[in-house]
Amino acid sequence: MSSEYLHPPKPVPRLEIPKGVTAEVQIIDTTSNIQAPVGAFMYPEIPGHPHLHAPAFSFLVEQVSSGRKILFDLGTRKDWQNFPPAVQNILGGPGWKIEVTKSVSEILQENGVDAAAGAIEAIVWSHWHFDHTGDPSLFPPSTAVIAGPGMKEAFLPGYPTNPESPLLDADLEGRELKVIDFDGQFTLKLGQFRAFDYFNDGSFYLLDSPGHAVGHMCGLARVTSTLEGDKEDTFIFMGADTAHHGGEFRPSEYLPLPKNIQPSPYKSRHATSCPGHLFHSIHRNGKAEPYYRLHDAIPHNHAHAEESCSHMQEFDAVDNVFVIIAHDDTLLDKDVGIEWFPHGTLKDWKQRDLANKVRWAFLKDFTQAVEDAEGIKKPSL
Repeated sequence: MSSEYLHPPKPVPRLEIPKGVTAEVQIIDTTSNIQAPVGAFMYPEIPGHPHLHAPAFSFLVEQVSSGRKILFDLGTRKDWQNFPPAVQNILGGPGWKIEVTKSVSEILQENGVDAAAGAIEAIVWSHWHFDHTGDPSLFPPSTAVIAGPGMKEAFLPGYPTNPESPLLDADLEGRELKVIDFDGQFTLKLGQFRAFDYFNDGSFYLLDSPGHAVGHMCGLARVTSTLEGDKEDTFIFMGADTAHHGGEFRPSEYLPLPKNIQPSPYKSRHATSCPGHLFHSIHRNGKAEPYYRLHDAIPHNHAHAEESCSHMQEFDAVDNVFVIIAHDDTLLDKDVGIEWFPHGTLKDWKQRDLANKVRWAFLKDFTQAVEDAEGIKKPSL
Protein backbone atom coordinates (compact mmCIF):
# COMPACT_ATOMS: atom_id res chain seq x y z
CA MET A 1 0.00 0.00 0.00
CA SER A 2 2.71 2.47 0.97
CA SER A 3 4.40 2.02 -2.41
CA GLU A 4 1.46 3.91 -3.97
CA TYR A 5 2.28 7.04 -1.98
CA LEU A 6 5.17 9.43 -1.56
CA HIS A 7 4.98 8.81 2.21
CA PRO A 8 3.84 5.65 4.00
CA PRO A 9 0.25 6.20 5.22
CA LYS A 10 -0.59 5.94 8.89
CA PRO A 11 -3.40 3.50 9.77
CA VAL A 12 -6.76 5.26 10.10
CA PRO A 13 -8.39 5.02 13.54
CA ARG A 14 -11.67 3.08 13.55
CA LEU A 15 -14.63 5.39 13.08
CA GLU A 16 -17.01 3.11 15.00
CA ILE A 17 -20.18 4.08 13.11
CA PRO A 18 -23.07 1.89 14.31
CA LYS A 19 -25.34 0.07 11.89
CA GLY A 20 -28.34 1.91 10.51
CA VAL A 21 -30.65 2.42 7.55
CA THR A 22 -30.19 4.75 4.60
CA ALA A 23 -31.18 8.28 3.77
CA GLU A 24 -31.62 9.57 0.24
CA VAL A 25 -29.20 12.42 -0.39
CA GLN A 26 -29.29 14.86 -3.28
CA ILE A 27 -26.76 17.65 -3.69
CA ILE A 28 -28.01 21.06 -4.80
CA ASP A 29 -25.92 23.63 -6.65
CA THR A 30 -27.39 26.73 -4.99
CA THR A 31 -26.11 28.95 -7.86
CA SER A 32 -24.04 30.89 -5.32
CA ASN A 33 -20.76 32.03 -6.83
CA ILE A 34 -18.41 33.63 -4.34
CA GLN A 35 -14.94 35.04 -4.87
CA ALA A 36 -12.86 35.59 -1.77
CA PRO A 37 -9.15 36.22 -1.11
CA VAL A 38 -7.32 33.01 -0.23
CA GLY A 39 -5.17 34.88 2.26
CA ALA A 40 -8.20 35.68 4.41
CA PHE A 41 -8.67 31.98 5.15
CA MET A 42 -5.37 30.13 4.82
CA TYR A 43 -1.62 30.39 4.38
CA PRO A 44 1.09 30.24 3.03
CA GLU A 45 0.57 32.04 -0.26
CA ILE A 46 0.87 29.74 -3.27
CA PRO A 47 1.66 31.46 -6.59
CA GLY A 48 -1.23 31.48 -9.02
CA HIS A 49 -3.90 30.93 -6.39
CA PRO A 50 -4.88 34.35 -5.02
CA HIS A 51 -8.64 33.79 -4.86
CA LEU A 52 -11.14 31.14 -3.92
CA HIS A 53 -13.84 30.77 -6.56
CA ALA A 54 -16.41 29.08 -4.42
CA PRO A 55 -19.83 27.61 -5.03
CA ALA A 56 -21.99 26.83 -2.00
CA PHE A 57 -23.71 23.47 -1.79
CA SER A 58 -26.94 22.44 -0.11
CA PHE A 59 -28.02 18.86 0.58
CA LEU A 60 -31.56 17.54 0.47
CA VAL A 61 -31.72 14.66 2.93
CA GLU A 62 -34.79 12.40 3.09
CA GLN A 63 -35.60 9.68 5.61
CA VAL A 64 -36.66 6.95 3.20
CA SER A 65 -39.06 5.17 5.56
CA SER A 66 -41.18 8.27 6.30
CA GLY A 67 -40.44 10.77 3.53
CA ARG A 68 -39.37 13.39 6.07
CA LYS A 69 -37.08 15.90 4.35
CA ILE A 70 -34.50 18.32 5.67
CA LEU A 71 -31.98 20.64 4.05
CA PHE A 72 -28.39 20.88 5.19
CA ASP A 73 -27.41 24.49 4.44
CA LEU A 74 -28.97 26.96 1.99
CA GLY A 75 -26.04 28.73 0.37
CA THR A 76 -26.32 32.51 -0.05
CA ARG A 77 -29.61 34.34 -0.28
CA LYS A 78 -30.51 35.63 -3.74
CA ASP A 79 -31.07 39.19 -2.48
CA TRP A 80 -27.72 39.28 -0.73
CA GLN A 81 -27.80 43.08 -0.85
CA ASN A 82 -30.31 42.84 2.02
CA PHE A 83 -27.86 41.19 4.41
CA PRO A 84 -27.28 43.12 7.65
CA PRO A 85 -24.45 45.68 7.81
CA ALA A 86 -22.26 43.20 9.68
CA VAL A 87 -22.24 41.03 6.54
CA GLN A 88 -22.14 43.85 4.00
CA ASN A 89 -18.96 45.13 5.63
CA ILE A 90 -17.27 41.83 4.73
CA LEU A 91 -18.62 41.62 1.19
CA GLY A 92 -17.48 45.15 0.47
CA GLY A 93 -13.86 44.31 1.26
CA PRO A 94 -11.12 43.93 -1.37
CA GLY A 95 -11.14 40.66 -3.29
CA TRP A 96 -14.77 39.78 -2.53
CA LYS A 97 -17.44 39.27 -5.20
CA ILE A 98 -20.76 37.48 -5.05
CA GLU A 99 -23.41 36.34 -7.54
CA VAL A 100 -26.56 34.31 -6.87
CA THR A 101 -29.04 33.37 -9.57
CA LYS A 102 -31.70 31.46 -7.62
CA SER A 103 -32.68 30.67 -4.06
CA VAL A 104 -32.83 27.05 -2.91
CA SER A 105 -36.58 27.39 -2.39
CA GLU A 106 -36.95 28.34 -6.07
CA ILE A 107 -34.82 25.40 -7.18
CA LEU A 108 -36.92 23.02 -5.11
CA GLN A 109 -40.26 24.40 -6.33
CA GLU A 110 -39.18 24.25 -9.97
CA ASN A 111 -38.27 20.60 -9.57
CA GLY A 112 -41.21 19.08 -7.77
CA VAL A 113 -40.42 19.61 -4.09
CA ASP A 114 -43.17 21.84 -2.72
CA ALA A 115 -41.17 23.77 -0.16
CA ALA A 116 -43.89 26.44 0.01
CA ALA A 117 -46.39 23.85 1.21
CA GLY A 118 -44.14 22.57 3.99
CA ALA A 119 -42.38 19.68 2.26
CA ILE A 120 -39.19 20.56 4.14
CA GLU A 121 -39.34 19.70 7.83
CA ALA A 122 -36.26 21.65 8.82
CA ILE A 123 -33.28 23.63 7.58
CA VAL A 124 -29.98 22.77 9.24
CA TRP A 125 -27.60 25.68 9.41
CA SER A 126 -24.14 24.17 9.57
CA HIS A 127 -23.26 27.58 11.00
CA TRP A 128 -24.43 31.17 10.91
CA HIS A 129 -22.26 32.56 8.09
CA PHE A 130 -24.05 34.31 5.21
CA ASP A 131 -23.08 31.71 2.58
CA HIS A 132 -24.88 28.95 4.49
CA THR A 133 -27.98 30.52 6.04
CA GLY A 134 -29.73 31.48 2.79
CA ASP A 135 -33.23 32.93 3.20
CA PRO A 136 -35.40 30.83 5.52
CA SER A 137 -38.23 33.40 5.20
CA LEU A 138 -39.02 31.83 1.80
CA PHE A 139 -40.12 28.66 3.62
CA PRO A 140 -43.37 28.38 5.59
CA PRO A 141 -43.35 28.75 9.41
CA SER A 142 -43.72 24.96 9.73
CA THR A 143 -40.11 24.59 8.50
CA ALA A 144 -37.87 24.80 11.56
CA VAL A 145 -34.28 26.02 11.65
CA ILE A 146 -31.70 23.82 13.40
CA ALA A 147 -28.50 25.37 14.69
CA GLY A 148 -25.49 24.35 16.72
CA PRO A 149 -24.66 25.22 20.32
CA GLY A 150 -24.07 28.85 21.21
CA MET A 151 -25.49 30.40 18.04
CA LYS A 152 -28.70 31.64 19.67
CA GLU A 153 -26.89 33.33 22.55
CA ALA A 154 -24.26 34.88 20.30
CA PHE A 155 -26.40 36.39 17.51
CA LEU A 156 -30.06 36.64 18.47
CA PRO A 157 -32.07 38.74 18.28
CA GLY A 158 -31.16 39.50 14.71
CA TYR A 159 -30.87 42.72 12.76
CA PRO A 160 -32.36 45.34 13.02
CA THR A 161 -33.30 44.61 16.65
CA ASN A 162 -29.62 43.94 17.28
CA PRO A 163 -27.70 46.28 14.92
CA GLU A 164 -24.54 44.17 15.26
CA SER A 165 -26.08 40.79 14.39
CA PRO A 166 -25.15 39.05 11.10
CA LEU A 167 -28.59 37.42 11.03
CA LEU A 168 -31.92 39.00 10.17
CA ASP A 169 -34.95 39.04 12.44
CA ALA A 170 -36.92 37.85 9.41
CA ASP A 171 -34.81 34.66 9.20
CA LEU A 172 -36.52 33.21 12.27
CA GLU A 173 -39.70 35.24 12.69
CA GLY A 174 -42.61 32.91 13.52
CA ARG A 175 -40.34 29.89 13.09
CA GLU A 176 -39.11 27.30 15.57
CA LEU A 177 -35.38 27.39 16.27
CA LYS A 178 -34.01 24.07 17.49
CA VAL A 179 -30.54 24.11 19.00
CA ILE A 180 -28.55 20.88 19.09
CA ASP A 181 -27.18 20.53 22.59
CA PHE A 182 -24.32 18.08 22.18
CA ASP A 183 -23.77 18.10 25.94
CA GLY A 184 -27.36 17.18 26.78
CA GLN A 185 -28.25 15.18 23.65
CA PHE A 186 -24.86 13.59 23.13
CA THR A 187 -25.07 9.80 23.09
CA LEU A 188 -22.69 8.90 20.26
CA LYS A 189 -19.17 9.46 19.09
CA LEU A 190 -18.39 8.84 15.42
CA GLY A 191 -14.68 8.97 14.83
CA GLN A 192 -13.59 11.84 17.05
CA PHE A 193 -16.84 13.80 16.62
CA ARG A 194 -19.69 13.95 19.11
CA ALA A 195 -22.83 13.05 17.17
CA PHE A 196 -26.60 13.41 17.25
CA ASP A 197 -28.74 10.83 15.42
CA TYR A 198 -31.31 13.13 13.80
CA PHE A 199 -33.88 10.58 12.60
CA ASN A 200 -32.98 8.10 15.34
CA ASP A 201 -32.33 5.34 12.81
CA GLY A 202 -28.66 5.82 11.89
CA SER A 203 -29.44 7.39 8.52
CA PHE A 204 -28.30 10.96 9.26
CA TYR A 205 -26.10 12.39 11.98
CA LEU A 206 -25.19 15.92 12.99
CA LEU A 207 -21.57 16.16 14.14
CA ASP A 208 -20.18 18.67 16.61
CA SER A 209 -17.29 20.24 14.69
CA PRO A 210 -16.44 23.47 16.53
CA GLY A 211 -13.86 26.06 15.64
CA HIS A 212 -14.67 27.71 12.33
CA ALA A 213 -17.72 29.47 13.76
CA VAL A 214 -19.93 29.41 16.83
CA GLY A 215 -22.09 26.29 16.62
CA HIS A 216 -20.39 24.81 13.54
CA MET A 217 -21.70 21.34 12.63
CA CYS A 218 -21.05 18.77 9.91
CA GLY A 219 -23.46 16.16 8.57
CA LEU A 220 -23.00 12.44 7.95
CA ALA A 221 -25.56 10.57 5.84
CA ARG A 222 -25.63 6.82 5.23
CA VAL A 223 -26.52 6.18 1.59
CA THR A 224 -26.07 2.39 1.42
CA SER A 225 -26.57 -0.09 4.23
CA THR A 226 -25.88 -3.76 4.84
CA LEU A 227 -29.13 -3.83 6.84
CA GLU A 228 -30.92 -3.14 3.56
CA GLY A 229 -29.02 -5.71 1.50
CA ASP A 230 -26.21 -3.51 0.22
CA LYS A 231 -22.66 -4.87 0.06
CA GLU A 232 -21.38 -2.27 2.53
CA ASP A 233 -22.31 0.88 4.42
CA THR A 234 -21.26 4.03 2.57
CA PHE A 235 -21.58 7.64 3.66
CA ILE A 236 -21.61 11.26 2.54
CA PHE A 237 -19.70 13.51 4.92
CA MET A 238 -20.97 17.10 4.63
CA GLY A 239 -17.94 19.03 5.78
CA ALA A 240 -19.44 22.55 5.62
CA ASP A 241 -16.59 24.99 6.39
CA THR A 242 -14.34 22.63 8.31
CA ALA A 243 -12.15 23.50 5.32
CA HIS A 244 -12.65 25.87 2.39
CA HIS A 245 -10.24 24.19 -0.07
CA GLY A 246 -8.91 20.68 -0.55
CA GLY A 247 -5.43 21.93 0.26
CA GLU A 248 -6.50 22.67 3.83
CA PHE A 249 -6.98 18.99 4.71
CA ARG A 250 -5.06 17.08 2.03
CA PRO A 251 -2.63 15.41 1.97
CA SER A 252 -2.69 13.96 5.48
CA GLU A 253 -0.80 11.39 7.48
CA TYR A 254 -3.60 8.94 6.63
CA LEU A 255 -3.81 9.94 2.96
CA PRO A 256 -0.42 11.05 1.58
CA LEU A 257 0.14 12.39 -1.90
CA PRO A 258 0.11 9.52 -4.45
CA LYS A 259 3.12 8.77 -6.60
CA ASN A 260 0.83 8.99 -9.60
CA ILE A 261 -2.26 11.18 -9.50
CA GLN A 262 -5.19 10.03 -11.57
CA PRO A 263 -7.25 11.64 -12.95
CA SER A 264 -4.68 14.30 -13.65
CA PRO A 265 -5.19 17.76 -12.14
CA TYR A 266 -2.59 19.05 -14.62
CA LYS A 267 -4.16 18.14 -17.96
CA SER A 268 -2.24 20.70 -20.02
CA ARG A 269 0.95 18.65 -19.53
CA HIS A 270 -0.29 15.27 -18.30
CA ALA A 271 -3.56 14.27 -19.92
CA THR A 272 -4.59 11.26 -17.82
CA SER A 273 -2.24 11.00 -14.84
CA CYS A 274 0.63 13.05 -13.53
CA PRO A 275 3.59 12.34 -11.22
CA GLY A 276 2.90 13.25 -7.62
CA HIS A 277 6.42 14.60 -7.16
CA LEU A 278 5.50 17.64 -9.27
CA PHE A 279 3.15 18.84 -6.55
CA HIS A 280 5.26 17.46 -3.73
CA SER A 281 8.05 19.80 -4.83
CA ILE A 282 5.95 22.90 -4.05
CA HIS A 283 4.69 21.66 -0.67
CA ARG A 284 5.53 24.02 2.17
CA ASN A 285 7.50 21.42 4.16
CA GLY A 286 7.53 18.23 2.06
CA LYS A 287 5.62 16.24 4.70
CA ALA A 288 2.34 14.34 4.59
CA GLU A 289 0.48 17.43 5.75
CA PRO A 290 -1.97 19.76 4.02
CA TYR A 291 -0.63 22.43 1.69
CA TYR A 292 -2.40 25.14 3.65
CA ARG A 293 -2.78 25.99 7.31
CA LEU A 294 -5.94 27.60 8.68
CA HIS A 295 -5.46 31.32 9.12
CA ASP A 296 -5.52 32.53 12.72
CA ALA A 297 -7.84 35.44 11.95
CA ILE A 298 -10.87 33.61 10.52
CA PRO A 299 -11.85 30.78 12.88
CA HIS A 300 -13.87 31.55 15.96
CA ASN A 301 -11.49 29.25 17.84
CA HIS A 302 -8.32 28.38 15.93
CA ALA A 303 -7.31 25.38 18.05
CA HIS A 304 -10.78 23.83 17.79
CA ALA A 305 -10.89 24.52 14.06
CA GLU A 306 -7.61 22.70 13.47
CA GLU A 307 -8.80 19.82 15.64
CA SER A 308 -12.07 19.49 13.71
CA CYS A 309 -10.15 19.54 10.43
CA SER A 310 -7.87 16.74 11.66
CA HIS A 311 -10.92 14.71 12.71
CA MET A 312 -12.38 15.14 9.23
CA GLN A 313 -9.14 13.79 7.74
CA GLU A 314 -9.89 10.43 9.36
CA PHE A 315 -13.19 10.20 7.46
CA ASP A 316 -11.51 11.42 4.28
CA ALA A 317 -9.02 8.57 4.34
CA VAL A 318 -11.49 5.65 4.43
CA ASP A 319 -12.87 4.30 1.19
CA ASN A 320 -16.54 4.16 2.21
CA VAL A 321 -16.88 7.89 2.98
CA PHE A 322 -17.12 10.69 0.43
CA VAL A 323 -16.13 13.99 2.05
CA ILE A 324 -17.70 17.05 0.42
CA ILE A 325 -16.85 20.49 1.78
CA ALA A 326 -19.32 23.28 1.10
CA HIS A 327 -17.25 25.33 -1.35
CA ASP A 328 -15.34 22.76 -3.41
CA ASP A 329 -15.45 24.04 -6.97
CA THR A 330 -13.88 20.83 -8.32
CA LEU A 331 -17.29 19.14 -8.02
CA LEU A 332 -18.57 21.42 -10.77
CA ASP A 333 -16.18 19.92 -13.33
CA LYS A 334 -18.35 18.02 -15.83
CA ASP A 335 -15.71 15.29 -16.05
CA VAL A 336 -16.40 14.40 -12.42
CA GLY A 337 -19.98 13.57 -13.29
CA ILE A 338 -21.85 14.68 -10.17
CA GLU A 339 -25.59 14.19 -10.68
CA TRP A 340 -27.04 17.41 -9.28
CA PHE A 341 -30.55 17.74 -7.90
CA PRO A 342 -33.01 16.83 -9.36
CA HIS A 343 -31.20 14.44 -11.72
CA GLY A 344 -29.93 11.85 -9.28
CA THR A 345 -28.85 10.96 -5.77
CA LEU A 346 -25.46 10.28 -4.23
CA LYS A 347 -26.30 6.66 -3.43
CA ASP A 348 -23.95 5.23 -6.06
CA TRP A 349 -21.02 7.62 -5.51
CA LYS A 350 -18.63 4.76 -4.79
CA GLN A 351 -19.52 2.69 -7.86
CA ARG A 352 -19.00 5.85 -9.92
CA ASP A 353 -15.65 6.53 -8.24
CA LEU A 354 -16.63 10.11 -7.43
CA ALA A 355 -14.47 10.46 -4.31
CA ASN A 356 -11.34 9.44 -6.21
CA LYS A 357 -12.19 11.79 -9.09
CA VAL A 358 -12.48 14.71 -6.68
CA ARG A 359 -9.84 13.93 -4.07
CA TRP A 360 -6.77 15.50 -5.73
CA ALA A 361 -8.55 17.75 -8.21
CA PHE A 362 -7.79 20.83 -6.06
CA LEU A 363 -4.16 20.58 -7.22
CA LYS A 364 -5.25 22.25 -10.46
CA ASP A 365 -4.98 25.51 -8.51
CA PHE A 366 -1.25 24.92 -8.02
CA THR A 367 -0.12 24.30 -11.59
CA GLN A 368 1.31 27.80 -11.92
CA ALA A 369 3.36 27.23 -8.78
CA VAL A 370 4.71 24.01 -10.32
CA GLU A 371 5.60 25.83 -13.53
CA ASP A 372 7.26 28.65 -11.60
CA ALA A 373 9.30 26.12 -9.63
CA GLU A 374 10.40 24.39 -12.83
CA GLY A 375 11.15 27.65 -14.63
CA ILE A 376 8.57 26.99 -17.32
CA LYS A 377 7.79 30.19 -19.20
CA LYS A 378 4.38 30.81 -20.66
CA PRO A 379 4.42 31.54 -24.40
CA SER A 380 4.32 35.23 -25.23
CA LEU A 381 1.28 36.51 -27.07
